[in-house]
Amino acid sequence: MQSRELPTSFLRRPQGLALLVLLLLVIVWLLWKLAFGKDENEVVYTTETVTRGDIENLVTATGTLQPQDYVDVGAQVSGQLKKLHVEVGSEVKAGDLLAEIDATVYAAKVDATRAQLQNQKAQLLDREAQLALAQINFKREQNLFAEDATTSESLETADAGLKSARAQLKSLQAQIAQIESTLRVEAANLDYAKIYAPMDGTVVSITSRQGQTLNTNQMAPTIMRVADLSTMTVQTQVSEADIGKLRKEMDVYFTTLGSQGRRWYSKLDRIQPTPEILNNVVLYNALFDVPNENRLLMTQMSTQVFFIESQAKNVLLVPMSALSFASPRGPRAQGQGDGPQNGKPPVERAQAEKPQTEKTAAEKSAAVSATAQAKPEFANARADGAPNGEWKGRRERDDTQGAAINRPRPAIVKVMDEDGDIEERKVLVGVTNRVQAQIIEGLTEGEKVVSGSTKPNQVKAAPAGGFGGGPGMGRR
Repeated sequence: MQSRELPTSFLRRPQGLALLVLLLLVIVWLLWKLAFGKDENEVVYTTETVTRGDIENLVTATGTLQPQDYVDVGAQVSGQLKKLHVEVGSEVKAGDLLAEIDATVYAAKVDATRAQLQNQKAQLLDREAQLALAQINFKREQNLFAEDATTSESLETADAGLKSARAQLKSLQAQIAQIESTLRVEAANLDYAKIYAPMDGTVVSITSRQGQTLNTNQMAPTIMRVADLSTMTVQTQVSEADIGKLRKEMDVYFTTLGSQGRRWYSKLDRIQPTPEILNNVVLYNALFDVPNENRLLMTQMSTQVFFIESQAKNVLLVPMSALSFASPRGPRAQGQGDGPQNGKPPVERAQAEKPQTEKTAAEKSAAVSATAQAKPEFANARADGAPNGEWKGRRERDDTQGAAINRPRPAIVKVMDEDGDIEERKVLVGVTNRVQAQIIEGLTEGEKVVSGSTKPNQVKAAPAGGFGGGPGMGRR
């Protein structure tokens, strides 16, 4: 009974009541502090850890696969396609019979021309005999004229007959040569009725069907295509904005839709100077070859091509949003991530950086001297982070060479230590892409860099017109 009456008697005392009221006030104050007591000017930083890995600066494009060497096999004579000896996918060797055209007409022409030639050769024998007789008559007349046994008219007649016999023989010989030439043409047309493989390869397409009539008088009809699939050519279309970044013999790799992430590597072979314009977009063809021993690559496959502009293996990496590069026209400008996209407006960023910018001239000089001793490349860098004239000149000269050359560049990062303190640090940046950057000097693996900042109670400004928006826009 005494233990149950103790709390009631305790509360009746003035000291107990005061203690209870004080406890309640402390609880209320803590709740209010948690709910409404946050500092509106407090900045929350987003940090990323310096990691080690590989980085590539790529130029991407799409392309198609074509055989490096192929021949469109056509017909040289007209007629019905009598027989096809191959089908799509057949492996052929040079000289293999591919197709036959009906050769009845061409065989008949060959027989007729050959018979005409035999007739002309028979006439040639007669002309040769006539020539021999004319020579005998002329010789006899010469002997008789020498003995005054004949007249000069008879000798002249014999001479004319000899000359005529010789001319007729030459005319017949020319006709025989002409007929022999015609016979060769007719025999060639007869041979053209059989179509043979011009090279080793694979039949990749057949455009004419068995029984189809081919007409070579209007155009040379294509029957099939034979291609060498052991080496494929990737024809890539690169936009005019990226073509200046490519250079001959640069590394390149590509993937296909069904390759499951497999990469085929090669080197850029050539860039065709004449562009193609598709929907007002200027595209240049960049081509390179790749071996295809296993025949996994096929004609007209779509490819995703990656030209390696620069790369680095097993290096320190930080997000691009953590870097602040120097402005080419004056004081240090912020990097890709140091803008409104990282949650810090320019005014608040200036306020946050105010303590660092309000250094004395002596402090700036000391900072530059310390950096110059640690890294000679920064010896002439200004304290505000802008590059010196030597660095700027080197970059400009590199850009005039056509292909992008990744010279090391100075930059600024904000590093957060274990206590949450932030310091600015100069670093040397190597290979960069849209997401990450290589750090050559200035950071160590595992350090935390600031990639952005926000305020917990920061409210985005509403667009003009409130939630009504423009025409056709409603509230959400």
